Amino acid sequence: MSLCPCGSGLDLDVCCGPILAGAPAPTAEALMRSRYTAHVQHDLKHLERTLSADQRKTFDAAAAKKWAEGSEWLGLTIARTEKGTETDDVGAVEFTARFKSDGEEHEHVEAALFGREDGRWVYTGQLGGPGVTVRRETPKIGRNDPCPCGSGKKYKKCCGAAA
Repeated sequence: MSLCPCGSGLDLDVCCGPILAGAPAPTAEALMRSRYTAHVQHDLKHLERTLSADQRKTFDAAAAKKWAEGSEWLGLTIARTEKGTETDDVGAVEFTARFKSDGEEHEHVEAALFGREDGRWVYTGQLGGPGVTVRRETPKIGRNDPCPCGSGKKYKKCCGAAA
């Protein structure tokens, strides 16, 4: 038994595992989580079969494989979900996928759109165009580090308190 890579805190066998094995995702967020887990596990078949018919037309398996296998996946954060429940036909999931590639940490931030095809949730595209991958240019500020504003306080008690 192992924790699911999607960050749900559940065991893989009861979280994304059944969806990767072909069970339908109950919600858009569950499908999003399974797609992240598929990247971690290099499951290109799942990535392709969970695309809408339009998205599959332009699916580049070689590029997806290169990205999945060439990255160390560090975590998934779901920022917000809109619709996408068991009773909806459309939904959106805003997320951040953190990964390390070529020794540098990156964040892929996206508002992913989902819909149903033949009763199953599929990824249909992105809200506002392609997602954005951000490379961290400076070291991450820790909660207990001095605040970069120069106040002399810890970050968590100064500018980090509002974050």
